[in-house]
Amino acid sequence: MLELRGAPALSAFRHARLLTVLRERAPEVEALSAHYVHFIDLNSHDRHEELEDAVRERLVQLLDYGTGDGTQSSVEVPERAQRFLVVPRLGTQSPWSSKATDIAHNCGLHQINRIERGIDYRVSFTAMPDEESLNALAALLHDRMTETVLSDASDAAKLFAHHEPAPLGSVDILEGGRDALATANQALGLALAEDEIDYLVDAFNELGRNPSDVELMMFARPTLSTVATKFSTPTGSSMVSRKATHCLR
Repeated sequence: MLELRGAPALSAFRHARLLTVLRERAPEVEALSAHYVHFIDLNSHDRHEELEDAVRERLVQLLDYGTGDGTQSSVEVPERAQRFLVVPRLGTQSPWSSKATDIAHNCGLHQINRIERGIDYRVSFTAMPDEESLNALAALLHDRMTETVLSDASDAAKLFAHHEPAPLGSVDILEGGRDALATANQALGLALAEDEIDYLVDAFNELGRNPSDVELMMFARPTLSTVATKFSTPTGSSMVSRKATHCLR
C-alpha cells in the first residue's frame, strides 16, 4: 500500500468554523490542520515492486486536485500534535474511491487496484485534554455512519482487506423492546435520536416483526432531503418515512 499526502481538505471558511466547534468542546485546542491523504492498493504482482518514476508522477498529478473552494488558513501545526486520521468505514468502498479508481485505470494506471481517500487532521493543544475530550473531538471530526477514525496510519491497510459478506442480522425488538434497539443503535453506530428509536419500536411492533440491521442502517443514513424506506410485510409493504437532518459536513 502506498500513502500519498494531498492538498488541504478544508476551505478557509470551513477551517475556521471547524476550529470554533472544536474549541467549544475542548478549550485547550490551539490549532488545526486538515489534509487529504490517499491510500493506493497495488495489484498483487506489483506490491513488492516500486512504481516506475513516470507512473508515480502521473499518479501524483492525478491526485493533485486542490480543495476546489479555496484553501485553509496557513497554520503550522507541530508534528507532535494529536492525529485524527479519518477514513471511509472499514469494509466499505466510498463513491469517491470508485470514481478515482476508474479514472486511474482510464489513464493507463493499471498497476493500481484501488485508491481510497482520507483526511489527516492534526490538532495541537495548549494543554493535553483528557481521553474523554479526545474521544469527543474525534466524534466531531467524522461521521460514524460512514467513516472511521484510525489511531495509526498503518491501519489504513484494512481498507483493502477482503471479507466474506456478513449474514443478514436482525434486532429482536419483539422480545427485547426498546432496550434492544438502543443497544443496536450504539453497536452499529446508527446515531438514532431518542424519538427515532421510539418511532421504530412502535412501527415494528405494529408490523409484528423485527427489523433487519440493513433496514435500520437505511433508515439511519443521513441525506439532505426527505427519504422513505420500505419495510415488507406478509401482505404487502408499509412505507415508513422520515425527514432526515441536514449534514454539517
